[in-house]
Amino acid sequence: MIQADDGAVRDFLKGLFAAAVNASRGDRVIPAVSSLHGNRWIYAGPGGALELELPTGSGRIIVIGAGKAAVSMASGLEAVLADRIDSGLVIVKRGAAAPLRRIECREGGHPVPDASSAQATRELLNVVDQAQPHDVVFFLLSGGASSLLCQPVDAVAFPDKAMANRLLVTSGASIAEINAVRKHLSAVKGGRLRLRCRATTFCTLAISDVIGDDPSTIGSGPSIADASTFGGALAVIDKYGLAGDMPGSVLAYLRRGEQETPKPGDTSSQVNYRVIASNRVALDAAAAFATSRGFAVRTLTDRMAGHTHDAAREFALNVRRLATGNAVPQVVLAGGETTLAVTGKGTGGRNQEFAAVAAMHLQGIENVSLLAAGTDGTDGPTDAAGAFADGATLQRVRAVNRDLQAHLADNDVYPLLEATGDLYKSGPTGTNVMDLVAALIGGPDL
Repeated sequence: MIQADDGAVRDFLKGLFAAAVNASRGDRVIPAVSSLHGNRWIYAGPGGALELELPTGSGRIIVIGAGKAAVSMASGLEAVLADRIDSGLVIVKRGAAAPLRRIECREGGHPVPDASSAQATRELLNVVDQAQPHDVVFFLLSGGASSLLCQPVDAVAFPDKAMANRLLVTSGASIAEINAVRKHLSAVKGGRLRLRCRATTFCTLAISDVIGDDPSTIGSGPSIADASTFGGALAVIDKYGLAGDMPGSVLAYLRRGEQETPKPGDTSSQVNYRVIASNRVALDAAAAFATSRGFAVRTLTDRMAGHTHDAAREFALNVRRLATGNAVPQVVLAGGETTLAVTGKGTGGRNQEFAAVAAMHLQGIENVSLLAAGTDGTDGPTDAAGAFADGATLQRVRAVNRDLQAHLADNDVYPLLEATGDLYKSGPTGTNVMDLVAALIGGPDL
């Protein structure tokens, strides 16, 4: 294996990434922004102050949740409410479960829901159905919930909905477009979970994995009103040419247009809702980490979107310009979530491809290294969070007798970057606030 970039540089980038994800973990954020005062739960974080009167007598506090960050959020809420929590259940991605004191934890399939997702959702809905009007329900929501919280409408069988989801997530459609379809095939998404719950007080705490932090998009909005329509869902399928492969039951149900999701203005779908962490939080923490070590920081955007390869080229060219312009040592940051249309049969993810494409545009530039990684610690269906790149990446590719363009064409960059020593594996992070790209240009000794 060819020796990768200087270890101290990569350790710095790993430390920066760790600071970013730690700042957006639920077990860090919830105790920092909320507290228990007598019989009141008081929130003082992003989105504005919120105060809830907790139940007395026979009333209960019930906690439900779904998403990649659900277990860390549950841990954070347990730290605040302790034994005031009566019961609860959260669903996380397989391999991410952890013991909790008052709340049960289940695992499900992601990014494609499976039988364990369906079983875990049935258990969660059983908890929801037991809630009474005088109970207080906390709903802990984060990215990944769209797959983990999975209950199809009666007219669509689970395998057909799973197939529809698989087609959507590999089509190149945006998260908003994907969710427009998923909401209309689901008995829990698009506000339907909230409508099912009889508790008068229902509070959603969300960690955002979407650009703009739109509550109706995070996790497909199980507790918030939905502005999308059956017609819009069909338009997404047409736009990406999916009708020929889409299960017939899915198309037939969408075309019938029955049982629309609850719409904005429907008072029965109102909910206390706060986004407690986002990509902006992670970027600010990354910037603080770099500043504390003497670097100037330039944050390009927290709304990085579009095709993965286009975004990677633009980011790399910005870094190349700064690196060749006699700039002071600095860290360049960007956050968001790009879209990767998967047409090949290989193994990889959008952050790995981002790094590979960036490497082509950084070729020959000295004293520049970057890390592109998913803040959840998982890039695509792999065990890598993302990958490193620098001006010598292509040299390492040639040294292992590989063709970078061929690997990109087959969406198969994982084995290539593994061979060159450029993969980054962080393990599950306990949060999910989209992707982070950080480039270090020059700088003092680390």
